[in-house]
Amino acid sequence: MTKRPGTFPLTPTRRAAGVLAGLALGVALLAGCSSEGADTDCSIAGSCTITFQRGVDASASILGVEAKLVGVQDEQVTVEVAGEQVTLLTGQQAAEVAGFAVTLDSVTDQEIKIRVSQGGGS
Repeated sequence: MTKRPGTFPLTPTRRAAGVLAGLALGVALLAGCSSEGADTDCSIAGSCTITFQRGVDASASILGVEAKLVGVQDEQVTVEVAGEQVTLLTGQQAAEVAGFAVTLDSVTDQEIKIRVSQGGGS
């Protein structure tokens, strides 16, 4: 076997480090999101929880689409996901919007929490 200059055999430790680095990058890309007036928590399973702050123009970019808080009246919340509006109530089953399942988790004086899942399933 001839050794080539500048090449090193992949040891199990180096291979594991490379795999972990690749997984970390993949997770960051899949769960990547941005928001204004909202906090997001996304999983690699294709589900995000968005916590909108009340009283501000709140929106979040998640799962490749934008979600916006449109309005709140008592326990009724209207959000826009991927350009389509839906009105939600706490405790109701997920509403399908543009191929996403959208659920209202909670409404308080300070925030609104919704969950958006890919594939129309929750």
